[in-house]
Amino acid sequence: MKIIRQIIVIAIIIAVQILMLPLLKAGQPPRQFREVKLAGEVVEIRVSDGRYVIALLNDHIVHTSFYPDGKPQKDFSFAPVHSPKMVEFTIAEDESKVSVTTKGIRVRINKSPFSITYFHNGNRLISENANYRCGDSLNVIDLGIGPDEVLYGGGARALGMNRRGNRLMLYNRAHYGYEERSELMNYTLPLFMSSNKYAVLFDNAGSGVLDLDSKKTNEVSYESASGIANYYLIAGEDWYDLVKKYTLLTGRQPLPPRWAFGNFSSRFGYHSQKETEATVKKFIREGIPLDAVIIDIYWFGKEIQGSMGNLDWLRDSFPNPQRMMKQFQKKGIKTILVTEPFILTTSNRWKEAVDRKVLCTGDDGKPFTYDFYFGNTGLVDIFEPAAREWFWNIYKGLVQQGVGGWWGDLGEPEVHPSALRHFSGKADELHNAYGHEWAGMIYEGYHRDFPDTRPFILMRAGYAGSQRYGMIPWSGDVNRTWGGLVPQPEISLQMGMQGLAYMHSDLGGFAGGDTINNELYTRWLQYGVFQPVYRPHAQEHIPAEPVFQNATTKARAKEAIELRYALLPYIYNMAFENSQSGKPLMIPLFFNEPDNPDLLTYDTAYMWGSAFLVSPVKSPGLATQRIYLPAGHNWTDFYTGETFPGGQYIRAKLEPGHIPVYIRSGAFIPMKQGLKSTAEYSLDHFELHYYSDTTVEKSSYCLYNDDGETPGAIEKGRYEFIDFAACETETSLTIEIVRTKAEGHFARSQHNITLFVHNLAEKPAGMKINGAVVAPNQWSWDAGNKTLNLKTGNTGDKMKIEILRRLY
Repeated sequence: MKIIRQIIVIAIIIAVQILMLPLLKAGQPPRQFREVKLAGEVVEIRVSDGRYVIALLNDHIVHTSFYPDGKPQKDFSFAPVHSPKMVEFTIAEDESKVSVTTKGIRVRINKSPFSITYFHNGNRLISENANYRCGDSLNVIDLGIGPDEVLYGGGARALGMNRRGNRLMLYNRAHYGYEERSELMNYTLPLFMSSNKYAVLFDNAGSGVLDLDSKKTNEVSYESASGIANYYLIAGEDWYDLVKKYTLLTGRQPLPPRWAFGNFSSRFGYHSQKETEATVKKFIREGIPLDAVIIDIYWFGKEIQGSMGNLDWLRDSFPNPQRMMKQFQKKGIKTILVTEPFILTTSNRWKEAVDRKVLCTGDDGKPFTYDFYFGNTGLVDIFEPAAREWFWNIYKGLVQQGVGGWWGDLGEPEVHPSALRHFSGKADELHNAYGHEWAGMIYEGYHRDFPDTRPFILMRAGYAGSQRYGMIPWSGDVNRTWGGLVPQPEISLQMGMQGLAYMHSDLGGFAGGDTINNELYTRWLQYGVFQPVYRPHAQEHIPAEPVFQNATTKARAKEAIELRYALLPYIYNMAFENSQSGKPLMIPLFFNEPDNPDLLTYDTAYMWGSAFLVSPVKSPGLATQRIYLPAGHNWTDFYTGETFPGGQYIRAKLEPGHIPVYIRSGAFIPMKQGLKSTAEYSLDHFELHYYSDTTVEKSSYCLYNDDGETPGAIEKGRYEFIDFAACETETSLTIEIVRTKAEGHFARSQHNITLFVHNLAEKPAGMKINGAVVAPNQWSWDAGNKTLNLKTGNTGDKMKIEILRRLY
């Protein structure tokens, strides 16, 4: 009941704020321009009721803040990490306006009536016309936008790709059992992106509202009850550039450990060491690849309620966890523990937490306690340095025991009373940054105490910029129905655009259901091959693990998981690209065809990296599915080899064994067959698939490789790059393989590649490697699939392969 009351209170607060908006607008006197001056490296605009500060971070990012006279503002900024650089800009003033101009951005300040308009490369982006408005309990920023812009962002929601027209509450909160529509979920980012390729980030972690033109007045409004009124405008040359610049501002995701891309055994939850070990043994016995096992709430308590906060093994159920984890590790399997930030008054750590003063307090300075589903509780004050140290030391001890990764649950926080006080502010002022700072605590702890280990940090809630702490988000407690599957690509695509590229779902669905729907389960796991993390998970009354399914469903799940492992070189390379540029793993089709208006709201298919087009099956009993293939390329069916021209919709026949997947012409795809764990991963021998197309004269691909474990492998000299290039002519196809950089033990590594060239029109007339003729028995030709197979041997530092269409 207290959870319900908390939600009602929040709703009332927002409703009151909505009612106050007209009064704020009516009561705000016209703002008068006073003067402009250069204050160090920022531009300061003095107006009748305060001052604007405009900071140019580079030629494409500008930060605008407003400080009202006589109203001190607290700073609740958690998103940016990029500091302003020495940017060349000019200030020009005449009787009617002031212009601040860089090579890319121009800010025009009209003096009367006062307004601020932003341009990028001469194109108008947004304008602040009604200006910042400040009331007794609500601050509002209104930004004018164009009438035809499609809007994205606001964090994780199930609303459809175009989020324009929605009024979005900014208050991280779980939505148990959601399906096709969810207006409020665990990640509510104060950010929107426009089809005009710009983004606006309101950097304030407090509760509030992001109104994406719900009144159809061509306005976006940001409303908050606290914090500095500020926003960052980020402008891109294209979609990839926009995400690159946004993640420059807010930070980029460090490369996760390679095992994070393998298969997870997970449910809510394993009750004992015996049950956990038996499940892992079943995976091994069934020959299904596995890299991690997740142990939920029962590792510290017999029951769901009453023991949260123990944060130590329940020895009755897990008598020898260190031995268990050591045995798992020998098999290449990591152990992940689920933790929560709540310390129940009935837990073993309650007295310690009170004595150490690590809990949030009330106005009286005493630990603030309240009831929620799991019991009477206090909350770790993640913003208090001593509390962070205390909490981290618990994690540190468990890592030393052998724990390989972490799942942070209920971190919105799930119940966060407004009367509660943190070290640096009120609950509502800091609410949306709680999960962000929790992830930061773990990330920084690893960096300090385990510098040779990449952390795995799975979190249910976060904030703008959480990706820089290695946060891996998931889409919450989705219903185990077709309706639950429907919005999953949308949620992941949207979050990838917003920097959190590892957003993924509980494969198979989490909540509800009395029996398993085998078709749904299969389709969800087939989709999972092409989502960032492969993690079936559900409530325990219906097992989520493929090893407990019927024979047909288990076989199809195994095929999907084996494909996932075969694609690990390609997937890991995608992750590396994301760590360098912010490039999403799941990419909307409009990133590559931005001038096609039909694609701006399309999520039936998406790009998985640069080579794969994937179309999840999200409805039962379908025989075919209509899919758009982007213009500019031909596309090959990954399973049948049939090729289709781009720029059209096709009607794909659906098969029970896989979902529709197509390969872009000219694509290179590295693959590794036969893995049962990423511990077996090596590029000493691997496959390279090239999808030949005579209309693609030149193509290239760069493959990154490291040990999959070392943080900052490039900086530490433990990596290599292998470049692949293809050149098509009338007489030949030439493929070059060049190891461009290799340091550490990779300088001595060898690569034996089995090359597959698809879509050749006819059998080659001959072949050469580094100028020497290749004997016919060293390569093979599959006429039915029009595919060449060549074993290269050790490619060395450089190899040139010539596939001759005719002999001279």
